[in-house]
Amino acid sequence: MTLKPDHAAAFSPPAAGGRFAAGEDPAKRQQILAGAKRVFMKMGFDAASMNDVTREAGVSKGTLYVYFTNKEELFSAMIEAERATFLATMRTALAEHDDPETGLYEFGISFVTHMTDEKVISAMRTVLGVRDRMPVLCQRFFKGPENLRTVLRDFLERRIAEGALEIDDIDLAAGQFLDLASGSFFKLRLFGSMEEPPPRDEIERVIRGAIRVFMAAYGARRHETT
Repeated sequence: MTLKPDHAAAFSPPAAGGRFAAGEDPAKRQQILAGAKRVFMKMGFDAASMNDVTREAGVSKGTLYVYFTNKEELFSAMIEAERATFLATMRTALAEHDDPETGLYEFGISFVTHMTDEKVISAMRTVLGVRDRMPVLCQRFFKGPENLRTVLRDFLERRIAEGALEIDDIDLAAGQFLDLASGSFFKLRLFGSMEEPPPRDEIERVIRGAIRVFMAAYGARRHETT
């Protein structure tokens, strides 16, 4: 299946009469996606139907099919929208801080809090459940052209340019921090061994430890004492 990108920001402007062309109203599209999210999160992909979405979103079946031709396309669009929102949040968390340790702390806290949230874990399980039928969706969800690693890599590149970090392999370093930050939280939550999200103080403890290890390896000041 070919995934379609999220075109919410690329719709044509409304015509002179103030009305969007069929399938081009971003507010209506968002209304449908919001309803679809509630349906898929509650029922899962297989049990959900387009009729369920029309009822939850408050639109007619004709309107729904103008925007999305089938359930697979609707599900893909919903996942892409959620993913884009999360990545934008993470990029903002890093952009607000020049100090690498502060930026990594805010990034790490947001990352782990989000990834262990019950709704996110449910969505992850749903995506993994359709992996065989929709392999491209899974690939884009975890390893799309913009993902957590690329967002973090951009932050690290800026800190390297400023002289705060010294890193030879940025992709490796970004992956290492993500692994350090998530610890075993994500896997335990995903596979049901941890029934509740970890408490905030435990997340903070893990993130602080991750930053100490990361800065010991890549902080520019490490060379001043060697």
